[in-house]
Amino acid sequence: MTPQLRALSVHLFTATGAVFAMLAMLAAAQGKWSLMFLWLVVAFFVDGIDGPMARRYHVKHFAPEFDGVLLDLIIDYLTYVFIPAFALFQSGLMDGWTGWVAIFVITFASAMYFADTRMKTDDNSFKGFPGCWNMAVLVFFAVEPNFWIILGFVAALALAMFLPLKFVHPVRTERWRVVTLPVALAWTFFAGWAAWVDFHPESWANWGLVACTLYLLLAGIAQQVIPARNAQAG
Repeated sequence: MTPQLRALSVHLFTATGAVFAMLAMLAAAQGKWSLMFLWLVVAFFVDGIDGPMARRYHVKHFAPEFDGVLLDLIIDYLTYVFIPAFALFQSGLMDGWTGWVAIFVITFASAMYFADTRMKTDDNSFKGFPGCWNMAVLVFFAVEPNFWIILGFVAALALAMFLPLKFVHPVRTERWRVVTLPVALAWTFFAGWAAWVDFHPESWANWGLVACTLYLLLAGIAQQVIPARNAQAG
């Protein structure tokens, strides 16, 4: 296989995320929430490995006619933002006007964040909450907190998008990656397990999901508080 064909294959692999997004949306439209999240977990897995593949096969050099970053952002907005917001509203987890507020805040704030050219930090982390609403909404489905609690989390995470807070990228943030990457893989496992058992309240998957989500949300902020060793040495 030529380098050009390998690079093009990576773009085609990334584009499968749009197909999984459509399958998730069809499941959501029928109220099949567990199936919807299973498709979103598959899309999350694709998103997690297409970046390393793109760098390995130098897609910017061998397949420059396709913008992999733009393609990734389009699919991420569907799978990370749009479909989870729809599920949050349509499932009945949010009551009355709070559901409308939540979906407007999520979609509007995320659109602005995804267009922000300052979203990445020097260490390949994210500046501000990176719009991973699929993770948050999945936890809401698993735990089913009061709708006021959900609204509070939605408001806090939307605000965190535009604050100088760091959130780790599971693959690209080198610091603590030996922990972060396995936690991200565990999150994928627990997410699939929780959806597979239809978010059964006694399933250990729900609490594994909560624990992994808390780590992924707070690890970057912890790194801001705890200086790196090489920085201390300097």
